[in-house]
Amino acid sequence: MGIVVVDSNDEQQVLLKVTGRFDFSSHHEFSSAYEQFPKGEWKFTVDLSATEYMDSSSMGMLLQLKEHACGEKPVSLVNPSDAVREILQIASLDRLFVVV
Repeated sequence: MGIVVVDSNDEQQVLLKVTGRFDFSSHHEFSSAYEQFPKGEWKFTVDLSATEYMDSSSMGMLLQLKEHACGEKPVSLVNPSDAVREILQIASLDRLFVVV
C-alpha cells in the first residue's frame, strides 16, 4: 500500500492516490498525507484507480478526511474499480462523497 500526494498550491487542491490494499495498515500514512494541509482550506481528491481492496477501516479514514475538509470543500473519490465502487455503494459512501 502506498499513498502518493500531489498538490497544486495555486488552486488549493490535493490528489491522494491510494495504491494496493487500503486497510488499517494504511491509517498512519493516509492521515499523515492529508493532515499536512490546513483543515478546511483544501479540496481533496482520492484516486482509487490502483486500489485493489478496501475494508471498513479505510471507509472510516475517508470519513475522517471528509471531516478534515470540513464540508466546505468537497472530497471526491475518482476512478474506483468495479469491485471498489460496489464496496462504496454497499457502505452508502456514494451518498457522502462525489464518486466519479
